[in-house]
Amino acid sequence: MAESTHNTCEGLLGSLSDYIDGELGAELCRQIEKHIAECEDCRIVVDTTRKTIDLVHASNAPQTGLPDDVRDRLFKRLNLDKYLKPSAK
Repeated sequence: MAESTHNTCEGLLGSLSDYIDGELGAELCRQIEKHIAECEDCRIVVDTTRKTIDLVHASNAPQTGLPDDVRDRLFKRLNLDKYLKPSAK
């Protein structure tokens, strides 16, 4: 993933998964953490996402991914179309 600034909520959402998974560089993490410290909405999104992940792991639920069509509809509904990866069909 390319290093970039996260001055907007949209920029944060684009890297949220990588940030939570610990897959971003130190500088980018600092930028995101600064944004989260200043933006209550993004802080809530990050906290809620982390709690959801923890609950799923704690439930010992079988790990299955979302079907591509469900994921696509979810991203479109949340107006995150540009973050959809092209499907390998």
